[in-house]
Amino acid sequence: MADGTDPAPRVLLASRNAKKLEEMQRILAAHLPGIEVLGLDDVSPYDEPAETEPTFHGNARIKALAGVAATGLPSLADDSGLCVDALNGMPGVLSARWAGVSDADTATKDRANNELLLAQLSDVPDERRGAHFTCAVVLAVPDGDEVREEAVEGTMAGRVIRETRGSGGFGYDVLFCADGHDVTTAELPREEKDAISHRGRALRAIAPLVAAALTSCAR
Repeated sequence: MADGTDPAPRVLLASRNAKKLEEMQRILAAHLPGIEVLGLDDVSPYDEPAETEPTFHGNARIKALAGVAATGLPSLADDSGLCVDALNGMPGVLSARWAGVSDADTATKDRANNELLLAQLSDVPDERRGAHFTCAVVLAVPDGDEVREEAVEGTMAGRVIRETRGSGGFGYDVLFCADGHDVTTAELPREEKDAISHRGRALRAIAPLVAAALTSCAR
């Protein structure tokens, strides 16, 4: 740059979720001060791939690779969901559209998904309502004609309760109590949820890998 300073390292997080972007910015800044995390609304629009893979890692990977191809920036993407023991691991990768695909707002979709899940588990006893959240995060970094990839996964074990509780979080948080807690993840303070959540664990695991990759790109 003209003033002799290096530009701030930048990474794309393939998401429009403000909470995810803020969390990633906060976690990455501890490893790479000055980093700038961009969201999909901060870059030129591009065709976002459908989440057609049968695994969380697969869906995160196609989104991260699409971000690199469209922007040329190191790109992060995640996919996560709730896996219920009594439903043989479902909703899983279908968590966000368990009650069907619609154009409704996020709150309406979440409510429909939660109502359907409660109905499906209505006759399941408490001791068989075990479940866990999983989050896969993939980092894709352009390297000449190649793209280098890193992947991590985080989980949070717990159980599905019988009624919705709490106003924080999103998705199935209002139905899920993590192991060792009697409150739902929607009732936990943000910092406490971040410390135990599947996404928080995955983001903290990927953060040093992002810092190393961006430092390497800057050389």
